[in-house]
Amino acid sequence: MPRYDYRCRACGATFEVSRPMREAAAPAACPQGHDDTVKLLSTVAVTGRGGSAPAPSGGGGGCCGGGCGC
Repeated sequence: MPRYDYRCRACGATFEVSRPMREAAAPAACPQGHDDTVKLLSTVAVTGRGGSAPAPSGGGGGCCGGGCGC
């Protein structure tokens, strides 16, 4: 279930709420009981398997890959 981050405008507390995506836009009350909260934007880090991908070689294969002359 996704977690959404919120900040209370009344007391400044930040907190998480786990809820289904269909309820993502629903308001969330602060754990201290305040109703004036705002949903925060979250950043998500996505990593691949086994480290970084190798750099492409300059031997062609599409525009700016060495074959189009740009």
